[in-house]
Amino acid sequence: MTVVTVATRMSPEEVAEVVDWVVAAGAIYQVNGGWAVDALVTRETREHRDLDVFLDSTFVPPLLEWLHGRGYHLAEDWRPVRVELAGERGRVDVHPMEIQDNGDGLQRGFGEQVFLHAARDRTMGVIGGREVVVACTARLRELRTGYEPRPVDLHDLRTLDRLRSCTDPWHLSA
Repeated sequence: MTVVTVATRMSPEEVAEVVDWVVAAGAIYQVNGGWAVDALVTRETREHRDLDVFLDSTFVPPLLEWLHGRGYHLAEDWRPVRVELAGERGRVDVHPMEIQDNGDGLQRGFGEQVFLHAARDRTMGVIGGREVVVACTARLRELRTGYEPRPVDLHDLRTLDRLRSCTDPWHLSA
């Protein structure tokens, strides 16, 4: 029996590796979750269990294959909603989006749910010294509604409170 070790922390270096692959592939994407908040701040403010990446659905199969080659294994498969891979390097939670002609991404939810990830809500942040596409502050707030916030969510919301706006991500308010 093979024992698979799963990291409890996703490093900024591993996030940057994943994003580098996505960018090199030419995919439309955005980082969400805690890493998106820290990308707007341009530094890690807390440890992260995983990377949440919303990705053009046509690039999901090759990304999963690439991650598998890096030692990641399927942890949860709720496609077309999301698929999570885990391994010694961390966890990657992939959310497929159907990209529209205007750049908006539509993500399927459960049943008839569909979530819009508008192109206008994307901005730039920095993780591991690399620029990455992330959801803006207002969108990151929206994504933290509809459920009981965990301590990490409360931390992220406090961090978002310090950001000035979606269009000025790298400046914290006084």
